[in-house]
Amino acid sequence: MSTLTATPGTPESDQVAPARPAYRVTGRRVLASEWAKLWSLRSTWITLGLGLLFLVAFGVIAASHYKSGLTSGRPMDRDFATATAVSLSLFGTNFAQLALGVLGVLVTAGEYSTGMIRSTLAAVPRRLPVLWSKAAVYGLVALVVATAGTFPAFLVGGRIVTGTPAAMGLGHAGVVRSLLGAGLYLGLVGVIGVALGALLRSVAGGISVLVAALMLVPGLVSLLPSSWQGNIDPYLPSHAGESLFALTHDSTTLSPGAGLAVFLGWTVLALAGAAYRLVRSDV
Repeated sequence: MSTLTATPGTPESDQVAPARPAYRVTGRRVLASEWAKLWSLRSTWITLGLGLLFLVAFGVIAASHYKSGLTSGRPMDRDFATATAVSLSLFGTNFAQLALGVLGVLVTAGEYSTGMIRSTLAAVPRRLPVLWSKAAVYGLVALVVATAGTFPAFLVGGRIVTGTPAAMGLGHAGVVRSLLGAGLYLGLVGVIGVALGALLRSVAGGISVLVAALMLVPGLVSLLPSSWQGNIDPYLPSHAGESLFALTHDSTTLSPGAGLAVFLGWTVLALAGAAYRLVRSDV
C-alpha cells in the first residue's frame, strides 16, 4: 500500500485570501464620480455648446441690429432705444438659461429615467452627498461656461456699437459687475435645474417647471393689477436674477445685492425640496 506524503508548503488552514482594498465614501470621491458622469454624456457637450453659442451669437446679433437701426432712418424699437453695449451683449442670456437649466434637469432626472440612480445611491447610501455633489459640479461648470461667454459677447458687441450712444468699454462703471453677474445667474439657474430634476424625478416635469418659473409666470404676473405687480414682480426668480446683471436700477427693480439674496433664496428652496424628497422617499 502506498502512502501519500505531504508536499512542502503552507498548510491550507494557514492560507489567507488576499485582503480586498477598503474603499471609503468621501466627499472628494463623490465629487470625482459626478464629474466623470457629467462629462461622459454627449448631451453635456452639446447643451453646454448651445448655451455658449446662444450667449455669443444673440449678443452679436442684437448689437448688429442696433447698429443697423441707427443708420436705417426708421424709428428705433422701444427695447433698443435705451440699449447699452452691456444689455445688447447679454441679450442671449434668456436663451442660454434654457439650455443650461435643461441640462441641469438632465443631470439628476436623467439618472432616474435610466435607473442608474440605484447604482449611485447604492454606492453612496447617505444620499444627500450625491445631491450636493451634482449641484456643486454642474453649478461650477455652468458658471464657468456662462462667464466664458459673456465677456466675448461684450467685446465683440461693444466693437460693433463703437461710435454709437450705446458704446462703452470694460472700464465703465458696472460693466464687469454686470458680466460676472450674468455668469453667476446662469450658474445658479443650472443648480435650480439640478434641484428640480431631483425633486420631480422626471425630465419632462423638471423642464416644464423650469420654463414656467423663468418665462411663463412673469407673463402671468404682468396680467395682474399694477398695484400687485410692484409687490410681486421684483421677487420672481427671473426678475431677481436679472437685477444681478442689469447695468442700471430704478424703484421697480431690486439692487444687485438684494437680487442675489432673493435668487439665492429660490435656489436654496429648490435644493431643500429636492433634499427632503431624496431622504424621505425611495427611488
